[in-house]
Amino acid sequence: MTSLTRAFSTTCRKAASAAAAATAAKLPTPRVVFSGIQPTGVPHLGNYLGALRNWETLQTEAAPGDKLLFSIVDLHAITIRQDPEQLRRHKRECLASLLAIGLDPKKSIIFEQSSCRQHAELMWILSCGASMGYLSRMTQWKSKIGVGETEDALGKKAGKTLKLGLFSYPVLQAADILVHRATEVPVGEDQSQHLEFTREIASGFAALYKDVFPLPKTVLSPAKRVMSIRNPSVKMSKSDPDATSRILLTDTPEEIQNKFKKAVTDSLGTVTYDLKERPGVSNLIQIYSHMQRRDDFEAVAKEFEGCNMTQLKTRVSECVIEKLGGFRKEYERIMNESDGYLNAIAEEGAKKANESAEGTMLQVKKAMGLI
Repeated sequence: MTSLTRAFSTTCRKAASAAAAATAAKLPTPRVVFSGIQPTGVPHLGNYLGALRNWETLQTEAAPGDKLLFSIVDLHAITIRQDPEQLRRHKRECLASLLAIGLDPKKSIIFEQSSCRQHAELMWILSCGASMGYLSRMTQWKSKIGVGETEDALGKKAGKTLKLGLFSYPVLQAADILVHRATEVPVGEDQSQHLEFTREIASGFAALYKDVFPLPKTVLSPAKRVMSIRNPSVKMSKSDPDATSRILLTDTPEEIQNKFKKAVTDSLGTVTYDLKERPGVSNLIQIYSHMQRRDDFEAVAKEFEGCNMTQLKTRVSECVIEKLGGFRKEYERIMNESDGYLNAIAEEGAKKANESAEGTMLQVKKAMGLI
């Protein structure tokens, strides 16, 4: 081979290498999406609009190579005492609900948090570098035990009721996300603070040891908060003692109609959107809009021009009944399957989740000198 030929060959190789690099740079980086839901049984409308429907959309729109993980976070659930039989039943109902909304075990990893030991293992490692001061400023544990936002974790009032598991809840949540090296985390608005903590703890690990974890991006649902239909100043929740305050995804058409009939509005005769002055009416407008994947609330309110409160409630209930009908039928079909059906899906999800997490734990342990 002459020197000219060699030079030409080298130039071609360099050009090919540069072209390949340029092509690779243009290719989108595969996403890793993680999110979780506590096993409280059948989800309510707030869970659906605030998270679950978005999960199904993410699955539908996922590109080849993307990894989606959706977890039933049963370790988080035990920060307060759970009745064992009820917890088992709620986990089964929750798994059936995830399948009924359209999550596909062939496209997404659906698993129980406690079945993937690496979550708890990484939590301990991250706890060793987590700031007590930062954790003490988190608001969720304070709201759970009913103390003010300025209350100190070691103060007399909090110290009597605060348990370590609840206080360190954000560290486990960070481990849930980081152990799978998630790049995106769909969460409710009230979880944004915990995502900030997750990024902080990931950056801290990189500073101490090695850059193992990507910094996950917070993905907020268009329906940031769905409020109680009986008290629109608080979120829709299963902890509310008033069962008519929430719409369960398995409620029958009659139950949905009756609950919306009791929804709090006001005595004004017209329908307008004003969150501050008319929270009850505005909540119904938001629910109606979100069910149709709309967020132009004022425009939607104008479509109810000439309607009274009874007519508003009727149209909202009809919309919800129509949109949830498919879920209810599929949920009933799944729950009528043998226990082996759901068990097999849970076991397969656990296997895939463990494979996903173990690769991260090897990197973490090597970085720290544990192996």
